[in-house]
Amino acid sequence: MAETLYESELHSLPLLMRGKVRDVYAVGVDYLLIVATDRLSAFDVVLPDPIPGKGAVLTELTHFWFDRFAGTVADQRVDIPLERILDDAEIAQVGGRAMTVRRLDALPIEAVVRGYVVGSGWKDYQATGAISGIELPRGLAQAEKLPAPIFTPATKAEAGDHDETIAFAQAAATIGAQRAAEVRDTATRLYRSAAEYAAERGIIIADTKFEFGVDVHGELVLIDEVLTPDSSRFWPADGYATGISPPSFDKQYVRDYLEALDWDKTAPGPRLPADVIANTAVKYAEARDRLIG
Repeated sequence: MAETLYESELHSLPLLMRGKVRDVYAVGVDYLLIVATDRLSAFDVVLPDPIPGKGAVLTELTHFWFDRFAGTVADQRVDIPLERILDDAEIAQVGGRAMTVRRLDALPIEAVVRGYVVGSGWKDYQATGAISGIELPRGLAQAEKLPAPIFTPATKAEAGDHDETIAFAQAAATIGAQRAAEVRDTATRLYRSAAEYAAERGIIIADTKFEFGVDVHGELVLIDEVLTPDSSRFWPADGYATGISPPSFDKQYVRDYLEALDWDKTAPGPRLPADVIANTAVKYAEARDRLIG
């Protein structure tokens, strides 16, 4: 596997798109090859410097959670070895960071579940006393645990645009009330299960983002990345405190660095110092090691 990969170059398959982190290739008409690169996006801007090994960590963790949730929710994977679709040089390039999946109809919302009031949720709470239209108790401190996890769906932004939190009613209007309720209940259930597991390993999952698709039979399918440091806010339990944004194993470390710069959060993103790149790689790897062992 390539130690660092900013952008994949596969000639055996047609490239469909490059997302903020993933390159997506067609495998015939029914399947896709998703390559998790080492690109890092912050504030919806792809930064110019990759984080070595990041894509492999995202892929390994996603496989782990797919396996852990097997039997409770369908996932997108298919058993098509890379040897059947790529040549040796391409396998050396993307092995360990590529996943072959079914081509599904992705739902146009992100299923965000929050267990703590932090990040954009904290800003919304300070301004309105609510997140995603859900009224919360008064007097909560930053990073305080919520009485129960809440489902706060968001729009799915294109590269360069910003995701926006929406009320459940808007999600229901977008994908249908029954489907929205199914997504809410499934995402919340998965979050509770993962948070309980992670807590036993010294990690607090403050919030996370799931994505879902629908297959030809109308079944809900878990897709994309699952409970990774890119899609979740992971806190070390021994460093947790309220009233602050706690230290994290995820890209919040990079966000905090960027917040201190004179940058307007539009492309192009600033270069990252070598120590920030190295420390971020260590944080991602430690999250994986704590969760998987």
